[in-house]
Amino acid sequence: MSTPDGPREQVRDHYAAAARSVGRRDVAGRGGDGCCAAARPAETDERFGGRLYDAASTAGVPQEAVLASLGCGNPVAVIDLHPGERVLDLGSGGGIDVLLSARRVGPEGFAYGVDMTEEMLQLARANAARAGATNVAFLAGTIEDVPLPDGTVDVVISNCVVNLSTDKPTVLAEMSRVLVPGGRIGISDVVAEDRLTPADRLARGSGVGCIAGALSRQEYLDGLTASGFVDATVTFTHDVADGMHAAIVRARKPAAAGSRPAREHDVEQEDD
Repeated sequence: MSTPDGPREQVRDHYAAAARSVGRRDVAGRGGDGCCAAARPAETDERFGGRLYDAASTAGVPQEAVLASLGCGNPVAVIDLHPGERVLDLGSGGGIDVLLSARRVGPEGFAYGVDMTEEMLQLARANAARAGATNVAFLAGTIEDVPLPDGTVDVVISNCVVNLSTDKPTVLAEMSRVLVPGGRIGISDVVAEDRLTPADRLARGSGVGCIAGALSRQEYLDGLTASGFVDATVTFTHDVADGMHAAIVRARKPAAAGSRPAREHDVEQEDD
């Protein structure tokens, strides 16, 4: 989820280890380790992970998907999904947000997940099978180079992943590319107060831990505008470090004349 390869491999290794720990059930009962687990023991960390989902939302979702949740929010709760829509989750991990989205959009809709970590993809596909979800696909790829055609989805979501990329302008441009005109984004992410410099953010935590690479609120808004989005907002929800907050990021791709692309779910899912 980042470039160059050094930081990307650090992120990949971190989340591969998290997926393996879920497979061993080392984190059973904790609700996920969280992307900042190194900063605070997972069992006492209320800032990240499965605890940010209410029990009603996760009812019927495999426990392995909840345990693998490492995010800072619940993007499905902050974006209004409608039956029949197509959703893309960037950095889909163990698949919890894809499964929740698939439930919301119903059998006429579809939910894609993109992740670069093979261990997480395997876990997500197993979770989809456990849940009996047939309107989902988990694709291998990076959030800087999404393996979907232009104008494929109505909604893009992500949970505490954009901050991990060192090429955020490309990530935001990819969101715009895969959205239909009039499509929208609902992202949970760690965001810095504008007063913090990049050095300040680095002093507060690591890149793998979702802190050092976070954008400031104004940087996020400017990046979304540069990528062609409108009506962008960044709303802080809870503190994760001094001057750093989990946040809800929303924006919309401008509508354009012309017909909407057909709802075709013809992107092949790789074999496990």
